[in-house]
This record gives sequence, structure tokens and C-alpha cells, in this order.
Amino acid sequence: MNITQDIVAVISGGASGLGAAAAETLSQAGTRIVILDRNAATGTETASRLDGLFIETDVSDPSSVSDAMAQIRDRHGALHVAVNCAGIAPAAKTVSKGAAHDAQTFATTIGVNLIGTFNVASQAAALMAGNDPLDEDGSRGVIVNTASVAAYEGQVGQVAYAASKGGVVGMTLPMARDLAQLGIRVCAIAPGLFKTPMLEGLPQEVQDSLGAQVPFPSRLGGPSEYAQLVRHIVENQMLNGDVIRLDGAIRMAPR
Repeated sequence: MNITQDIVAVISGGASGLGAAAAETLSQAGTRIVILDRNAATGTETASRLDGLFIETDVSDPSSVSDAMAQIRDRHGALHVAVNCAGIAPAAKTVSKGAAHDAQTFATTIGVNLIGTFNVASQAAALMAGNDPLDEDGSRGVIVNTASVAAYEGQVGQVAYAASKGGVVGMTLPMARDLAQLGIRVCAIAPGLFKTPMLEGLPQEVQDSLGAQVPFPSRLGGPSEYAQLVRHIVENQMLNGDVIRLDGAIRMAPR
């Protein structure tokens, strides 16, 4: 898909971290940006800086997502790109100090990371389906979901997070197959250790230690590197149904 000023992109979790980086990169390329997030203050600030639209949204709630899509349709008349970055990462073992993993924590993680991704992707696809074809291939849209290397090598305490991201991996190919006849592509990115707000809150020596675990380059990934891949997926027509690891060749140890 050629990125032009007529292309509209929605980024869930776009107020900060990987989502904000993706929004900035797509904006610099000429895309009109819509940010969905629960953090109204940061979301409004980020959207304003990018001359975009912010909509406070709970991705785990399908009606909240539906309201957001209706606002996008009313404001722009179309949607062409959806990037799913909204997510949470609680840490809890299956059994800890004799107690089972809290069921609500598990359900909330699935609700945000997996069901939230599904809600945005499926409703964005329904909006994209009404687009006129953008090129000779019949392209109408692109969806980029965010998984994690935890989907493959979940660590101790990541049972909920790994399960949610494993679900994102699992739905990528069937979703791409479902939407192929509509001219909508679907890919997922599985980042490794990236400098997100969560990791930035750790002491510098801990960040350095984590970065040293990456074979090459031996550092934490930068949000801009994630954003570069998002843009490439949008622009490269033959990327479809794929989950792309972005991890510097790391394979996570148990802890």
C-alpha cells in the first residue's frame, strides 16, 4: 500500500511506547492518525502533536471500540491501517505461595491483549471492507497486530501474558485468510526486549543487563525500530499472514 495523505491509520495503545512510535512514523510518512487509548491526557497530547484524533477507548469492550470506529468513519469516511499496540503485562505464577493464579488477572490480561486485539482488528476490517480498492491488487487495508516472543518462550510468571500473545499469533493466519477476498492483509510483530515505558521504569543497570542478553545488537530495541517494521508491513504487499519476530535473535530463558 502506498502511503499518502489520504490514508487513515488507527493505533490502539498509541498514547505512548511502541504505539506512539508507530503513530509518529506513519504520521511522518503522510498518514492521518487516530489514537485509541485509555490514557486521555497522554493520548490527547500525542494526537495533538501529530495533528491527529484521540478517542478514549477500552479495547476490551466491543461497544467502546464500535463507538471509536463510528467516530473514525464520521471524521474521515474511511480507514486503511490498524495497528494494535494496547496491552498489559502482569506478572504472576500459576501457583505462588500455595495459592492459584488469580483468575480475574488472567481474564483481564486475555481481555485486553487478545480480545482487545480481536475487537479492534475485526471492527477495523469491517470498516476497511467498504473502501474502494487502492491499487491494481485490490488492496483495501492492512492490520498489524502486536504479539511477543513470550508467545513462544514465555518466562516464569508470564502464563497469562504468554497465553494472550500466543492467541494473537494463532489468529494471524486465519484472519489473513478470512480477509483475503476483501483485499485486507494481516500480519503480527513479535517484539523481544524493547525500551517501553514498563522497562524504562527499571533501574539502568537492570536495563543494561536485559539488553546484554540479546545476541546482536546487545541492547534493548528502540520503539522506532518497531515502528519501521510497521511501516514496511504497510508498504510491502507480499507480507500477509506472517508473524515476524523482532528480537535481535534472543530466545528467552525460563527466568
